[in-house]
Amino acid sequence: MRSRETRVDTFNHLDGAMPWFAGWGTLALVNAGLAQGKNRNGLLWFLLSLLFGPLATLALVLLPKVRQTLF
Repeated sequence: MRSRETRVDTFNHLDGAMPWFAGWGTLALVNAGLAQGKNRNGLLWFLLSLLFGPLATLALVLLPKVRQTLF
């Protein structure tokens, strides 16, 4: 059985990664909103952003807004 100190060390190892997870998730939410503002699928872009992060943001910024149909 592991000692308490070993388990605490395992969680302390993850402390440095937590801001990255929070930032990456926030970026994915922002990208979903940006995608919906350009008449694109927000859920799809949210998932793409989780995988590609800032590259998905760059793609969204460079892509033109999708035109709505007249009918």
